[in-house]
Amino acid sequence: MKLDVYKTAMTVGLFFSGVHVVWSLLVILNWGQPLLNFIFWAHMIENPYIVTGFDLTRSLTLIVVTFAVGFVLGKVFALIWNKMHK
Repeated sequence: MKLDVYKTAMTVGLFFSGVHVVWSLLVILNWGQPLLNFIFWAHMIENPYIVTGFDLTRSLTLIVVTFAVGFVLGKVFALIWNKMHK
């Protein structure tokens, strides 16, 4: 089965950025810190991090950058997949 390189890249990019849209919503709702505390607690780790207040510019930067990283990784994955499955 051959993967469509563009569709795979878009899918991975949208997934990565979508996860960070959810994170931004958690920060807006003030649920980011409790979630982070729970994750560290469940892994038996002391949490040294503090979630700061929501900042639209930083949030949009995070979403755009993670989309770009996901897009590139999705494209590379599809190219490797297609090369391996010829």
